[in-house]
Amino acid sequence: MLAFMQLIFRYGFFKIQNVPLALADWQYGLLVLSTVLIAAGGYVINNIFDQQTDAITKPKTVIVGKNISETQAYNLYIGLTVTGVAIGFYLSNVIAKPGFASIFILIAATLYLYATSLKQMMLIGNIIVALLLSFSVIIIGIFDLYPATGIDNQQQMGLFFSILLDYAIFAFMINLLREIVKDIEDTDGDYNQGMNTLPIAIGKSRTGKIVFGLSFIPLFFILFYINKYLFELLFVTLHLLLFIVGPLIFFTVKMWTATTKKEFHFLSILLKWILLFGILSVVVISLNMKYNA
Repeated sequence: MLAFMQLIFRYGFFKIQNVPLALADWQYGLLVLSTVLIAAGGYVINNIFDQQTDAITKPKTVIVGKNISETQAYNLYIGLTVTGVAIGFYLSNVIAKPGFASIFILIAATLYLYATSLKQMMLIGNIIVALLLSFSVIIIGIFDLYPATGIDNQQQMGLFFSILLDYAIFAFMINLLREIVKDIEDTDGDYNQGMNTLPIAIGKSRTGKIVFGLSFIPLFFILFYINKYLFELLFVTLHLLLFIVGPLIFFTVKMWTATTKKEFHFLSILLKWILLFGILSVVVISLNMKYNA
């Protein structure tokens, strides 16, 4: 999802709109690779510390301790993370901002802290994961838009950066909902692991009602955005209503009545599809603006 989001914004939006960019295509590919490698490292370290939980909640997909040893997993984690940070260091020097390398170090460190301690803190882990996904959108602006911004195009680039920020906020809201729903789904395994997630602290039913209430925030956010900025773009409006607003309303209704692990798993997948179509909307916006505005 990370790589898909980053590629969509560059080739489905910036390239179509002829936005001046700082990185060459192969350098942007390195940026995508770097974020994917660091995220993959985070996935590995998370699996290392989640062995007991995964053995209960999803025994068929357990990898660490079954397909590879814990030592091999640690070596893989170090290799992925170091390579990702090294690429980030190179790109920071390419845009003449060596200090930006600290961004990649900070992300890698946050993923490690998440796996080892933060995810055990009620809501903190959920917020961290959602923020990291949204930051994968913002980092595009930091490395590809900001270095190409000058006095002559400052207003234009500010507009594009604000669009990135709006999508980052959308990604954060949807992914935060999904992380909480996944906690409800994995309550039994998390409880046996001694974690303190929201559904463990206050119960599945109450957590479900909180998610129900929170789901109105992205729904109103999108409806407001359509009304203020996109209503004159017919295809964009139809896309958002059919593939985001409609499924979000369905999610909200089902969230109120969901009780089983299967239902929560379905709702988690639904949010993933909503996020996917939300990101794809930037292509629809770009094409609608270019050919039908």
